[in-house]
Amino acid sequence: MKRSLVCLLAAAAWSNAAELPVTQVVLYKHGVGFFERSGSLGPGQSARLDFDASEMNDVLKSLTIQERGGGKISGLRYDAMDPLSHTLAQFPFKIDGAQPLSAMLDQLKGSRLEWKLGNQTAAGTIVSARQLPATQNESGAEEITLLLDSGDIRTFGLNGAVTLHFPDQQLQQQFKDYFAALAASRSKEKRSVYIDSTDDKERQVVASYMVPAPVWKSSYRLIFPAEGKPTLEGWAMVDNTSGEDWNKVQLSLVSGRPISFVSQLYPPKYLTRPEVELPDDSAARPVVHAGSYPAAANSLARGGRGSGGGIGSGGGGVGGGAFKAKSGGNILSDNNASAALAIDGAATSDLEKAAGEPSSVLIASSGSDLGELFEYRISQPVTIRKSESAMLPFLQQPIDARKLLIYSDHSAQHPTNAAELINGTGKTLDGGPITVYDGGAYGGEALVETLKAGDKRLISYAVDLGTRITEAFGSKQAIVREIHFNRGILTTKMAAEETRTYTARNVDQKAKTLIIEHPLRYGYTLLNQKPTEKTAANYRFEVSLPANHTQEFPVSEEHIFDQAYQVSSMTPDSLLVYIRNRDLPDASRRQLQRIADQKQQIADNDRALSQAQTQISDLNNDEDRIRRNIQSLNSVSGQQQQVQTYAHQLDQNEQQLVALRDKTADLQKKKAALQTDLGSLIATLNF
Repeated sequence: MKRSLVCLLAAAAWSNAAELPVTQVVLYKHGVGFFERSGSLGPGQSARLDFDASEMNDVLKSLTIQERGGGKISGLRYDAMDPLSHTLAQFPFKIDGAQPLSAMLDQLKGSRLEWKLGNQTAAGTIVSARQLPATQNESGAEEITLLLDSGDIRTFGLNGAVTLHFPDQQLQQQFKDYFAALAASRSKEKRSVYIDSTDDKERQVVASYMVPAPVWKSSYRLIFPAEGKPTLEGWAMVDNTSGEDWNKVQLSLVSGRPISFVSQLYPPKYLTRPEVELPDDSAARPVVHAGSYPAAANSLARGGRGSGGGIGSGGGGVGGGAFKAKSGGNILSDNNASAALAIDGAATSDLEKAAGEPSSVLIASSGSDLGELFEYRISQPVTIRKSESAMLPFLQQPIDARKLLIYSDHSAQHPTNAAELINGTGKTLDGGPITVYDGGAYGGEALVETLKAGDKRLISYAVDLGTRITEAFGSKQAIVREIHFNRGILTTKMAAEETRTYTARNVDQKAKTLIIEHPLRYGYTLLNQKPTEKTAANYRFEVSLPANHTQEFPVSEEHIFDQAYQVSSMTPDSLLVYIRNRDLPDASRRQLQRIADQKQQIADNDRALSQAQTQISDLNNDEDRIRRNIQSLNSVSGQQQQVQTYAHQLDQNEQQLVALRDKTADLQKKKAALQTDLGSLIATLNF
């Protein structure tokens, strides 16, 4: 009865708590939402804000309280969270999942225990408890040893115990708190933040904070009418997963991605302190001080801090169709939770006729820059029930757009139907899917990145089967553009020309405009064409295609690259190629010519030396033949005359060998001199 009274009093107290309903919601593209609550806080009254436990870090990081009315807020309180391991470590016992009862009781040695076994009761102080080893007949019996009030120490079996009772009230409360902590760790209930006021004045309180929220999504309809300017229609999809209704809130949608992160502010933080002991006293020793040096001046290098960031966004998905709505229909009425269009009872033919026409909706939104971001503010209050979503229009106005073709996939035969959009809406268009309607019919779908005001973007939404494109490649021999020499290295700057010819065949009976995206390659320069525009990866060329016509569009590029050669290893003929280059200055040509002439002399000398060495080798072989003949004839009678003839030939060969050896020595000396002169010429060569 006492417990029930306490619960009733607590419930009554919280029923008198002030309510702070949600009045403003701002959704971002990076997974957080800004929420503002406001309400009246009476004298001495408190307000409670409930959050999921996972939201508490963001709440504690961003919560602000504004008070209006002259009163004061005495403070904020919130439900604390302590790590379970730290909480359980404070208890004098530990209960594991598969732990036997005796192991828990053994931790409570010295505690008084009352227990009942059938009609038998006993009371005493716990001495010890243990689990007996398992046997074939028993699976591990448990027993406890108690110091009875009589002074006897007795052991009892725990398996048959009916009840166990600890008379110590403090120990009972510790068990309750232990299991309460275990239950709380598994709980997924809300965590509360309390706003307290202790003075006697009433005031308006505004609480604002950031918590995780679903990213809002955007989609567009691009409508090309039969005549007139195209219309761009934008819709925003908003999801309410907050667990409470948004009733007539001021809704804003922000395009952009500011930096956001989670900081662990909610869980208590504990630090491990070092253990420090005073050193034991010991006998004093002599102190030897080191010699000193002049202190060098300390210098402090101060660096500035900088910041930078980029914002990028994209979208994906499939856009839906447009339908004809009731005249004057307002999807932003207070009672419309899902912002769905009201469809009248028109016949199917009327719906088909309405396809591709702008939706009959009231665009009640405004856009403005929000620092580096952009905000769409829904002008009328919006109501979205919990666990529901809404589709809200934020844009419907004419836009500058022209239809064309884009050839960007070079592995495909056909280009794509595309549109060039110029954002003249004055607003930032958030990235998302675009459904295209052309002449009252569905034309295809595309994706667009976030488009700033005044920026231009191309979108592709279908394949044009009426146009075929082929490519052909050609190249020319590389030519020398520049020649440089330094430290014995001849460096040439070469230019190679490559041509890619696009052939487009338009088989339709209407003229078209084709955008060719040509890859932008590092080190290549365009020669014959000027691009309409350039991206980070492509040149864009705009080509007009007459009806039923084939047209070629060649794109020539020049590739500049360097080649290096060691002059000492180059032949006179290879040097002659650079000497004849008309772009080479005359002074440099004369220097190279002297080197080429010197190399030619060295080559001629090498040929002469090679010939002399060949003649010496031939004469040596001939002398070996003659000596073998003389040796064989000496053993034959009547061959003295022939032996004399061979001896005369051998003498002539020896005279020629002497002359050739002298010539070879001269040629080797000349080669050394020529090499020295060539080294001097190379050393002085520089251009």
